[in-house]
Amino acid sequence: MSKPILRNSSQVNSHTASDADPSSIAESRTADAEMARVLHTKPLRMALDPSGAGIAHWKHEPLHDVVEPMTHHVIMAYNGSVQRMERRSGRSVAIGTFRPGVLIIIPEGSSSRWDIPKPVDVVQLYLPDTTLKRVADEAGTPTSTNLLERTAHPDPITSRLLLSASDVLEGNEALDALFRQQLTDLLATRLLAAHTGSATTIQPVMGGLSPKVLCRAIERLRSDADADVSLAALASDAGLSRFHFCRAFKESTGLSPHAWLRQYQLEQAMNMLRDTDDSIVSIAAALGYSSQTAFAAAFRKLTGETPSDWRRHIR
Repeated sequence: MSKPILRNSSQVNSHTASDADPSSIAESRTADAEMARVLHTKPLRMALDPSGAGIAHWKHEPLHDVVEPMTHHVIMAYNGSVQRMERRSGRSVAIGTFRPGVLIIIPEGSSSRWDIPKPVDVVQLYLPDTTLKRVADEAGTPTSTNLLERTAHPDPITSRLLLSASDVLEGNEALDALFRQQLTDLLATRLLAAHTGSATTIQPVMGGLSPKVLCRAIERLRSDADADVSLAALASDAGLSRFHFCRAFKESTGLSPHAWLRQYQLEQAMNMLRDTDDSIVSIAAALGYSSQTAFAAAFRKLTGETPSDWRRHIR
């Protein structure tokens, strides 16, 4: 995989979040608003938290414009056809090749002109600087949290993680929010390790949850659709940071909290389909799905069958 060709590379790679004027950040748009302005379209999918953190999948036409400063770090994974592009930040110019497996990073408060000649398919993470700092603190890493600008930078692991986000959003508020929170923290960890300009090793968490704490977490995950099953609530119950809770939960169960809840809801769906005459619509609503279509798509992804077909075969 070719690396981007840099002119004035010392200037390009020195651009970090700390270089931004604090007053310019205060006057900046949120990432979703600035992307809508510059891309002149709507995302295929977008899921945002109140902080503006979130994930968006965009397909847009060629771009020849300036992306103005934003109030979030924006991390992009490219998923389109291979193409050359150019990015200008002040007097610095980066010429790179967009292809699957590369990462683009726009630090909070930075601005650059983009010239991309062909249509683009990209998944974006909007990451508040407060989240990045929290993850660094919870992981106990001394590294700087100032992200480097990256232009078509090879990082297939982070790229694959981010691209997977668009397909996992299933129209279930609790599941989608928990997945998004987990993925945001995981991506923040990867960014701290690989994209701050200083080598950092995140130490693995040893040991799982105590039986009592694990039971309490599972009770919360099994609660009804209106219960708070956010990562923050689960971690608070356990008396741990989000970072440590996720790793300890997986150590104890073999699954992340999102994967555990997804599996539990699938089992609940199967029980209701097999043991009751409830309609598919009512089962979808009971499990917290926004529609029958969303539930059917999620069920089929996990089983290979629609709920109606599965019910007919099992009875």
